[in-house]
Amino acid sequence: MSSSVISTDGARIAFSVTGTGPALVIVDGAMGYRQFNPTEQVIAQALADRYTVYTYDRRGRGESGDAASYSVQAEIDDIAALIEHAGGQAALLGFSSGAVLVLEAALAGLPVTGLALYEPPFVVTDDRRPIGPDYRERLQQAVAEGRPGDAVAQFLTEAAYMPAEFVEPMRAEPYWAGMEQLAPTLAYDAAIMGRTMSGDPAELRRYAPVTTPTLVLYGGASTPWLAAGATTIAGILPNADLKSLPDQTHDVSPEVLVPALSDWLPTLKA
Repeated sequence: MSSSVISTDGARIAFSVTGTGPALVIVDGAMGYRQFNPTEQVIAQALADRYTVYTYDRRGRGESGDAASYSVQAEIDDIAALIEHAGGQAALLGFSSGAVLVLEAALAGLPVTGLALYEPPFVVTDDRRPIGPDYRERLQQAVAEGRPGDAVAQFLTEAAYMPAEFVEPMRAEPYWAGMEQLAPTLAYDAAIMGRTMSGDPAELRRYAPVTTPTLVLYGGASTPWLAAGATTIAGILPNADLKSLPDQTHDVSPEVLVPALSDWLPTLKA
C-alpha cells in the first residue's frame, strides 16, 4: 500500500513499507521508481523478516510530486522526511546515481546508520569519455524545447555510455514514451553527480568526511570504469568495505545482492 510524506518544500513523496525491524530506505538511480523498477520490491520482500524497508518514488517520478525549482538539498530533505517517518534513523541503500544521493544525505548529516552503495557511476579513469561541464544545461535545454527524447538519448549515450547505435532503435519501442515522461528528472541526477563524472578522482574527496559504515558494491561483469569508481570511493571513505558481486552488471540481480546485504546489515546493530 502506498503512503506519502510531505517534504520541506511541500512536495508529496510517495512510498511503500515492507517488513519489521530497523529501517532501510532504498534510493533509485536515474529514471527509476517503484512501478518501473521491481528489483526494489524483491529486495524489500527478501529482507522483510529483519528490516522495515522503505521504497519510494523520487520527486518528479511515479506517484510523487515535485516543486517549481530543484536543488539537491530538496532530495536530501525528501530522504530526511522518510527517515523521520521511519522513527528517526535508517540505513540507506542507493543504486547508481541514487548511491551518490545517499552519500550526499550522509554528508549533510542525516541520521543514517549505514550506507550501501551499488555502482555509483563515478568516472575516475580515462577508459571512457567524461561528462562535459555543459551536460546538465543541455538536458534542460532539450526538455525546455520540447525534445524529451533527445534528453533521454543524451543521458543514455553520454552518462550511461550506451552506444548510439543501440539507443536509436529504442525510440520506436513502446517503453520510450514512459522514458520521455521522466526526461525532466535527468537534470536532477546530473545535479547530484556534479563533477564526479569528469574523470578526476579528486572530485570524490568531498565525501571523505562521511564516517558512516559503508558497503560499496560493484558487479564483477560490469564495465571497468564502474568498478574503478566503486574502488576509488571505497578507498576515500574512512569506514568502507568493498565487495564485488560475481557475474553481475549494473542491472544487478536481487538474488545475488540480497545475500551480500544480509551479511553486512547486521553489523550496523553493534
